[in-house]
Amino acid sequence: MKIAFVMGSDSDLPVVEKGINMVKKFGVEVEVRVISAHRTPAAAEEFAKTAESRGVGVIVAAAGKAAHLGGVIAAYTTLPVIGLPIKSSTLDGLDSLLSIVQMPPGIPVATVGIDGAENAGILAVQMLAISNPELKERLKAYKVEMAEKVAAKDAAVSQKFM
Repeated sequence: MKIAFVMGSDSDLPVVEKGINMVKKFGVEVEVRVISAHRTPAAAEEFAKTAESRGVGVIVAAAGKAAHLGGVIAAYTTLPVIGLPIKSSTLDGLDSLLSIVQMPPGIPVATVGIDGAENAGILAVQMLAISNPELKERLKAYKVEMAEKVAAKDAAVSQKFM
């Protein structure tokens, strides 16, 4: 299974790339596309309808401003969709966050924080890990690694002030 990242504009790529890199860290294959919910709605529909047949297990949809991409994608697939709100110059991403999180009943889109690409990537990996024990072990090792880094920082700070 792979994770698809789709963004409404290539200007979103600097943020989205952080999520792509996180997913690759776990050895999961990615598919990356630029598709606009408003300017290329037929492409969005086709992408969503054919994602599962291409081996996609989870879709991360990044968008700014009106941020309808995740909802449009979710309308055409039963795959889990994670919305990644992108900070725009207009309302610092609050517009994007609210657009993504307020989906109508029957069209769920999980939502991470504004510019939260790393968390979108990890959440997507966690979804795949439900049925992939090897991936689940990689996630456990990642959490141990994070805890070890915090413990090392704690020891360094404590030592500085003792």
